[in-house]
Amino acid sequence: MLIQIAEIPDEGLRIEGVADFPRPFEDATWALDELSLVVEKDGDVVFVRGDIEARVPLHCGRCLEPYTVTVHPSVDARFVPAPATRGEERELGADDLETDVYQHGQLDLTALLETETNLALPMKPLCGEGCRGLCPVCGGNRNVTACACETHVPDPRWAALKGWAERTR
Repeated sequence: MLIQIAEIPDEGLRIEGVADFPRPFEDATWALDELSLVVEKDGDVVFVRGDIEARVPLHCGRCLEPYTVTVHPSVDARFVPAPATRGEERELGADDLETDVYQHGQLDLTALLETETNLALPMKPLCGEGCRGLCPVCGGNRNVTACACETHVPDPRWAALKGWAERTR
C-alpha cells in the first residue's frame, strides 16, 4: 500500500484491519491477522505508529519440525524524504539510526509491515521451551520417541590414548 505524503490529512490517517493489504508479505505462507496503524506528518517528517499481528511458519531449531509462530510487533517508525543528492559523508547520530526514508513523495507501508514482522521473529525458533531436539546418534526426534542411544559416543581417533592416563601413573 503506497501512501502519498501530500494526501495525509492534518489529523493523520488511521488504518484499521487487513483489508487494504491483500498480499502484505513476499512469502505467501505468512499471514497478516491484525493491523492498527496511525500515519501522521509533521512537515516533511512522517510518523507511523501502531500494532501488527502476523502468523509465520517456521522450523524448530532443535527438532526441525514445522510450527507457526504469532508475532505482535509494535510499530514506531519515523520517515524523512530521501536526499536529492549524495552530498558529503557525515557521521550518523543516534536519531539517524531510528529514521528511514521515503522517495518520490510516497511511503510504502507494505515494506514496513514486512520489515517489522521480520524483526519480531525469534532468532532461534523453538516449537516449545521443552523441545528435546534430535538424537545426535540416530537422528530421531526425541519429542516423538524415546531412543536408547548412548548420548556420548567416543571418537574412535582417541582410542589409542584411552588408557594412557592410568598406564603412566
